[in-house]
Amino acid sequence: MAATSAPALLFLDFDGVLHPGSGAPGSVFGRAPALEAALAPWRCDIVISSSWRFHATVQTIVQQLPPGLSRRVVGCTGPAHVGRWPRYHEIRAWLDINGGRASWRALDDAAFEFPAPCPQLIRCNPRTGFGAREAQAVHAWLGGMAG
Repeated sequence: MAATSAPALLFLDFDGVLHPGSGAPGSVFGRAPALEAALAPWRCDIVISSSWRFHATVQTIVQQLPPGLSRRVVGCTGPAHVGRWPRYHEIRAWLDINGGRASWRALDDAAFEFPAPCPQLIRCNPRTGFGAREAQAVHAWLGGMAG
């Protein structure tokens, strides 16, 4: 990626991504170090798209993330979208308001929140969260931009 180009943009859900979804065993943000390691070589900003944004400030959330993720956070998506494919529409609204980005992905466990197909969605297994398959998809995306 050229030094003057904008970093890629990752819209990040938490439940089912940074830790297993509701009812599944695992520590809160237990998968965050794996995502931190996957992003380490790349220029990539993060926008929080998790519903956690409705219950805590961005600053409070960022303080709970490992430094390699927290320093990448540039904001969070806005109000909830009511209707079909809510997370996708919330992301599109953020992109419209913030000038868009040529390359973005959403890391999420809820496929129903996005139209099918949605090539920007990297879907996590909600029972396990971010793992090797998702890390490989992140590397393919960001590595493809670099070359």
